[in-house]
Amino acid sequence: MGAVMTERLVAVAQAIRAAGHGGKQAIYEQACSDLGISLATLHRKLRNMTVKKQRKVRADAGKSDLTYDEALLIVGSIKETTRGNDKINWALMDAVTALRANGLVRAERVDPRTGEITPLSESAIRRAIRGYGLHIDQLTAPTPHVEMRSEHPNHVWQIDASLCVLYYLKPSAKAQGLHIMDQDKFYKNKPANVARVMADRVWSYEITDHASGWIYVEYVMGAESGENLCSVLINALQERGGPDMLHGVPRILYMDPGSANTSAMTLNLCKSLGIEAIAHAPGSARATGQVENARNIIERKFEAGLRYRPVADLAELNALAAQWRAVFNATGVHRRHGMTRTAAWMRITEQQLVKAPSIEVCRELAIAEPVERKVKPGMRISFQGAEYSVKDIPNVMVHEKVLVTRNPWRSDAAQVVATNATGHQVIYVIPRIEKGEFGFSEGEHSVPFGDFARHADTPAQKASKAIEQLMTGTTSTEDAAAERKAKALPLAGKLDPYKPLADVELPTYMPRRGTDHKLTGPVVELPPLSHVAAAKRLKAMLGDKWTADAMATLKETYKDGVPEPELEAFAERIRNPKPQRPGLRLVGGDAC
Repeated sequence: MGAVMTERLVAVAQAIRAAGHGGKQAIYEQACSDLGISLATLHRKLRNMTVKKQRKVRADAGKSDLTYDEALLIVGSIKETTRGNDKINWALMDAVTALRANGLVRAERVDPRTGEITPLSESAIRRAIRGYGLHIDQLTAPTPHVEMRSEHPNHVWQIDASLCVLYYLKPSAKAQGLHIMDQDKFYKNKPANVARVMADRVWSYEITDHASGWIYVEYVMGAESGENLCSVLINALQERGGPDMLHGVPRILYMDPGSANTSAMTLNLCKSLGIEAIAHAPGSARATGQVENARNIIERKFEAGLRYRPVADLAELNALAAQWRAVFNATGVHRRHGMTRTAAWMRITEQQLVKAPSIEVCRELAIAEPVERKVKPGMRISFQGAEYSVKDIPNVMVHEKVLVTRNPWRSDAAQVVATNATGHQVIYVIPRIEKGEFGFSEGEHSVPFGDFARHADTPAQKASKAIEQLMTGTTSTEDAAAERKAKALPLAGKLDPYKPLADVELPTYMPRRGTDHKLTGPVVELPPLSHVAAAKRLKAMLGDKWTADAMATLKETYKDGVPEPELEAFAERIRNPKPQRPGLRLVGGDAC
């Protein structure tokens, strides 16, 4: 809109604002005639040129007669019919009509003055759903995320596998090398053609250093597998020299939860090298967005040129990829840190750059599963035909089992894989015990005969000593032994194990009436003792009071033998003889 038109519209707006009642129509008609535009166009242009007076906000703004539960049910019903491509199949009012018919929602308003019930319109329902934050666009919006920060180069690496959908490598009699997958021959309706070249399809593995953004790419054949992943990761760990700078052992390897990435081979390699392997949650591809973006860069800046530069085999393809990644990382400026990726990675310090073992050792670690070994009383374990000392590993006890694997950096040591208190994996290096001429351990693992050195106390021994001192109420091993020797009561007799029995208050039970048993007990008859046998028993019972007169009384009382049950009564008779009453005598008198 030109300056003349703008000036004229401003003048018209001022004239209309100053015109009285009934005088605006003439101004509108004159302006349309002067400007050569219609009345509708004039009104539209005036709306854009003038400031409108704000309308008064309604008292019920933001409120709706559609309840939250009804809105939730409506949206849920529509969402159930949504296909995998996020296409909504059920129209809003169709869903509301069906829910109303089934008595599941009312979706209506009641006039507070008349009590009239009116179904809510489609626009009112849509406004309410959006106001509750339940609209499909709101529900499918990306979830908020936080920025993850790595501390230095080689702190975090991200890795992912991608299928090169356009290419496959298959040698033939007429042509060898990289073939383009023709869209007319290889698509979903011709699965047989795709299956025929499945083993020849090219996969790429991308690795990115999170801090610097350095991109490592390598191509493999076949499929995404644990073997291919380990092979690429081991190659990326190696120092390759020249401008192909990325190498060393990262602290964290971040990847997707695919079966190849969580295979035992990959995890064993990470355990052995001290790499913390972390897999993001399923369906959260954004978590590894850096390596996903690296795939896009590789497709546009490297693979696009393969159309004009054929390669004969996988080796030639990887050689070309190595040349590309060296140049790209050294020249392309990263937007986040404003440096080239190689310049950013070169800021790594000596302590942060952990050199990886050789390819041969890494491959052995990738297939070597940690094995269990029982700790011997000498605080040793046997592993691969040798003995190793575990005396310096905390909390290891005799006869317990530990996980052992090979140490990648030392040939004279192995390593124990343990878990610390926070649940993280810890690697302990354990030395191999060398044997002398006569098979005895050398160095600090044995002492000359007569020194009688002993191992430091294990956790179990320390706990046993603490318990012993607690039970004896002492503060040293010697005092505890003295208390035990003196047969002192544990805990100084403070513990009464039967006190809970005395503290129990049992109810008072009413005695129960019963019936006497009708069993008649057997009659036991003992043969009478002879006078001599009875005399021996009585002599022991009476002592000096046993006399010849007592013997005579015994024979006179028991002429046929002495019943054993009556011995005690006879002994009591001898101890306490009853005085004899004087006999009666006849006294003579005068005859009557």
